[in-house]
Formats: sequence, structure tokens, C-alpha cells
Amino acid sequence: DFEKVWKSIRKDGAYVEAGENDNVIVQKLDANKNAFGIFGFSFLEENTAKLKGVPIEGAEPTYENISSGKYKGARDLFVYVKKAHVGVIPGLDKFVAEYVSEKAMGADGYLASKGLVALPKDVAAKVKTAALAMEPLKGADLK
Repeated sequence: DFEKVWKSIRKDGAYVEAGENDNVIVQKLDANKNAFGIFGFSFLEENTAKLKGVPIEGAEPTYENISSGKYKGARDLFVYVKKAHVGVIPGLDKFVAEYVSEKAMGADGYLASKGLVALPKDVAAKVKTAALAMEPLKGADLK
């Protein structure tokens, strides 16, 4: 019975499937003031008139708290590159260099303008150094 239950989706209205369409999630949350939703920070930021973020362990879901790691409801985004493909797939090394550039992943970079939360400068510098050196990701690197 446990296997059946934990793999099933609730049918009592406590869970509503909305797929990956964050706009639909926002609409459903706006319609049901007792519901919770999980989606990217940019949608919370864009919908503060309709939605309220949920504090976790006393930390509000703010840009600063997410960036610093204080807000435990957020997670890092990892982009994986297979080292064996570098030099085989044209431009892969250039893609990596662009992705970790200040103009891309900096606080004022175009990834932030798309809704991603920038890493603190010291962490971003370590990520950039490791990415440009094509260092393999280690388990300890994951939070």
C-alpha cells in the first residue's frame, strides 16, 4: 500500500497539476488563497500583487536570501557539460565561457534578466574558474 500511495497524486484537491506552465500555477494560486505552488522566483517577483512567498526557517524568499543560500526553498541551477565533448562539438568551450561570463551570470547579466538569481561574487568566481578549467563536479560541490 505504501508504494501505491507515495507514487500517486492526491485527488482531494490539495494537489493540482499545472505542468511546467508557471502562468497557470499563478492563476490557480490566485484562485485558491489556501493553495501553495512551486515555481521560479521571477514569477513570484512579477506577481507580488497576487501572491505571497512562504518563509522557510525565518527566511523570506527574497533575491538576497536566495542568492546567499539562506532561503532553503531554492536550489542552484547546474548546467552539465561532458568534458569528452569539448573539442569535438564545435563551440562548446565558447558556450561554457559565455555562460559563466559576468555579462551572462552576473547580478546585472542577461540570465538575471530572465529570472535567474545570481550567485554571490565569490561563489560565481569559483564556478567560473572551475567551468573554464573543465573541472569535474564533485559531490561536495552540491548543496
